[in-house]
Amino acid sequence: MAQLLTEAEIQEQAGGLSGWTVEQSKLKTSRTFKDFIQAVEFVNKLVEPSESAGHHPDIEISYNKVKITLTTHDAGGLTQKDFDVAREISQIN
Repeated sequence: MAQLLTEAEIQEQAGGLSGWTVEQSKLKTSRTFKDFIQAVEFVNKLVEPSESAGHHPDIEISYNKVKITLTTHDAGGLTQKDFDVAREISQIN
């Protein structure tokens, strides 16, 4: 099982992630697209990096908005895995 990060480690890691927030042991971001098709195309781009990392985000799609939440469920909070996947997601257009 992945080790939970301390509050100081979480704040340090979060400081290097633009567009992400930490809320109740979860790392969150949202993206807005032109339309539903572009939103779904973006979500499809999340599959490969998530599968490669063996760590999958919670995803909500509402027409042209995509909300992504990362947490390590089996550890009960934020781990390095969450921040690693968040960095990869941040690189996807």
